[in-house]
Amino acid sequence: MIRRFGLILLLLGFATSAQAAFDIEQLMAELTQHKGGRARFVEKRHIALLDKPVQSSGEMLYNPPDRLEKRTLLPKAETMVLDKDQLSLERDKRKLSINLSSRPEAIAFVDSIRSTLSGNRRTLERNYTLNLQGESKQWVLTLVPIEPAISALLQRITINGSKSQVRYIEYLQVDGDRSEITIEPIDNQ
Repeated sequence: MIRRFGLILLLLGFATSAQAAFDIEQLMAELTQHKGGRARFVEKRHIALLDKPVQSSGEMLYNPPDRLEKRTLLPKAETMVLDKDQLSLERDKRKLSINLSSRPEAIAFVDSIRSTLSGNRRTLERNYTLNLQGESKQWVLTLVPIEPAISALLQRITINGSKSQVRYIEYLQVDGDRSEITIEPIDNQ
């Protein structure tokens, strides 16, 4: 009788842990709850031709679902605004604006971050294979391009976070160059 009771408890334990496994659907639901906000960032670009990484820092502002602003303060002021399909860049009093709708590979690349931030699984899966590891309080989402135009340039994107907050993004290019962005939310009180 005690053995049978122990076996039942063990089976219930397996069933409960299987149900509690953190999956992509749960991550996307948590990310959908994020209301946007401001964050500090530090970006390090590792380029094969250079002895040490190129570092920049500044602030990012995200307004769900499709507006992302990146204000680089150091080493040189630069502003990049992505609003829907429009990308605007400003540096040294020069402005450039590009409509990305005519460049599907550019939109797919941009949407890797924007869709992660907004929890849009459907858009992510159009261009990437998704692999999630971890749990809600510490997760790693890896995006591997399936779109040939993207996979010709990019090996993978690795995104780390906690609950609904993205904290780290790494882009690994096919040529071995990579970019790491560390993100620290700013209290919006």
